Amino acid sequence: MRIYGNRAIKTLPGQMTRPTTGKVREALFNIWQQRVINCRWLDICAGNGTMGAEALCRGAAEVVGIEKNGRACGIIRQNWQQVAQPQQEFKVLRGDAIARLQKLAGQSFDCIYFDPPYRGDLYYPVLSAIATLDLLSPHGEIAVEHNALFNNSLVADWVLGRHKQYSSTEISFFQHPDSN
Repeated sequence: MRIYGNRAIKTLPGQMTRPTTGKVREALFNIWQQRVINCRWLDICAGNGTMGAEALCRGAAEVVGIEKNGRACGIIRQNWQQVAQPQQEFKVLRGDAIARLQKLAGQSFDCIYFDPPYRGDLYYPVLSAIATLDLLSPHGEIAVEHNALFNNSLVADWVLGRHKQYSSTEISFFQHPDSN
């Protein structure tokens, strides 16, 4: 797989960590191009770390990834080490998304990318935990990758800013209710 600047990164074989497609990744970074430079980026269900690696390549100051799969965490560290500049920071947290979010209490992120297993039950608990823990900076944004089965109207703590569809993949962007 290749990311920004035609850099090759490693991935795990199979669909266990289902990487975000190049088309969706490019679209997201076009939308967030002004947000990414010097931002604090949180990648929840980071998979192979493709989105975090792309954020580092595009100038994020810090990237934090949460991933449950131990083998994937090793790949993420390798990928991020390969693309990070000396002034950039990154860390990979292995474990359950909700438990690891608890450990981030008191921190604030400008861009949060959340791409859980589509058929999993993480969407609403994780979005609620982000709100409860106040992990999104006041003018930050959360991008949630999902399929058509995800119901935006069930997300009580956030305001839907925009919604984009790329074939069978959709991204919903959420903001603080008082950010406008």
